[in-house]
Amino acid sequence: MRCFYSQDFELALPSGHPFPMDKFRVSKDMLLEGGIIRPEEIIEVRIADNHVLQRVHDQDYLQKIYSCAIDRKEEIRLGLPVTPQLYTRSATEVEATRLTCRAALEEGVAVCLAGGTHHAFREHGEGYCVFNDVAAAIRDLQDANPNIKIMVVDTDAHQGNGTNAILQNDPRVFTYSIHVGKNDPTHKFNGSMDVETVRYVEGEMYLKQLFATLAAALDTFAPDLVIWIAGADNHRNDRFGQMMLSVKDLQRRDEVLLKAFIRNRIPVAVLYGGGYNRQSEFTAKLHRNTVAMAKKIASEYRGI
Repeated sequence: MRCFYSQDFELALPSGHPFPMDKFRVSKDMLLEGGIIRPEEIIEVRIADNHVLQRVHDQDYLQKIYSCAIDRKEEIRLGLPVTPQLYTRSATEVEATRLTCRAALEEGVAVCLAGGTHHAFREHGEGYCVFNDVAAAIRDLQDANPNIKIMVVDTDAHQGNGTNAILQNDPRVFTYSIHVGKNDPTHKFNGSMDVETVRYVEGEMYLKQLFATLAAALDTFAPDLVIWIAGADNHRNDRFGQMMLSVKDLQRRDEVLLKAFIRNRIPVAVLYGGGYNRQSEFTAKLHRNTVAMAKKIASEYRGI
């Protein structure tokens, strides 16, 4: 099972910044040290070509990020310091997701050890999301196969408003999101199916809501590929997620979803999504758990 990664995912942040930028490296190391992923399954990624980004973002916005010409208000909305490294980091993450989707179509399952920047819009970024990797990957796949049907399954605790805005009115794409209704982002955009949970939803209620509604979505739309933004911010100790799931709840979520996709021969590209746990390194552990479940179920059903 190929996992796509780059050391450029990690960006220097001011002390005390809430984004756990080291989670990409730490989770990768956990996967290797635990023998879950073999070294040869880690694929190093380079920066995306500009034309890949131009499919979903305005050229003026791309140039502003590249030249660090973002004003203070825009930088606050973005939530990350705008430095020359930010463009490289964000464009590399897009390329990792693009390659993950292509690998998933070839092999059934693939993982991006990052990704899920679902708050990035065509002309601006917000909520730690600079470029929309999911939308860019979908447009890339559509260039190769215009009739491909793709479902975005977003179980991050926050709605993917940027993804919905970019992909709206495209009948070849189905966007499913389950998220806290009264939480950021304040400005939401309707997707194909938006499922709102109550704030501080408990695991049992959340899982029932997720399994029932996602089953209905899969009955409505038969995808050639699922892009799954897993999310680790559903955990009860997360700073921003406003959900109350335990580690076992998250593992149950991962197991049921991955079995549903893999057992029904739906290729799945797994992306990290958000996670801002109060406990050091715990976000990385939750991402590690999701990748481990993907590897386990892929091995059981496909011999990968």
